[in-house]
Amino acid sequence: MQIAFVIYDRFTALDVVGPYEMLSRLPGAETVFVAERPGPLRTETGVVALTADKALAEVPHPDVVVVAGGPGQSALMEHAPLLDWLRAADDTSTWTTSVCSGSLLLAAAGLLRGRRATSHWLALDQLRAYGAEPTGERVVFDGKYVTAAGVSAGIDMGLSLVGRIAGDDVAQAVQLGTEYDPQPAYDAGSPDKAPAHLVEALRARSRFILT
Repeated sequence: MQIAFVIYDRFTALDVVGPYEMLSRLPGAETVFVAERPGPLRTETGVVALTADKALAEVPHPDVVVVAGGPGQSALMEHAPLLDWLRAADDTSTWTTSVCSGSLLLAAAGLLRGRRATSHWLALDQLRAYGAEPTGERVVFDGKYVTAAGVSAGIDMGLSLVGRIAGDDVAQAVQLGTEYDPQPAYDAGSPDKAPAHLVEALRARSRFILT
């Protein structure tokens, strides 16, 4: 099973690394990092880089597509090389997935029209603008399309997908092996739970503004 992790300039590191840590443990998994061109690409901070092993054109038929989010997503919403590849890969994929604002790229490619989907809570209105049905859920399955909410939700998405592909025992073994047992220090991980002044402060700085 070939799993293609799509990266680009200014992606968010955990959007890729989180699901990678789950999905790479699937029996028989072949993971590959892909981008428009092979080579190193830096995250939004500019400090961390991951290497795209292959160009998009070299990976035409992955079984699983995982599209990362990050500030670099905004510049790619009309970028034909990526959107065309997403459509073509989706034609034969078993699962087409995203983390955080990566779902906006799937939506821009026309893959989420009429489908339930999620993204970072600040980006949900943009999903609606592309014909998707946004939800506030952490992980959303709609047929073969799986979308995760902001950043850390990619871990949950990856683990949930392991269960769908290989069964509960394998998924639970992966969870145990990675000691994924979240116990956050605070209960402010969604706009429904966080203090209102923090929600408004993040909203005011958001790049997700409809025009």
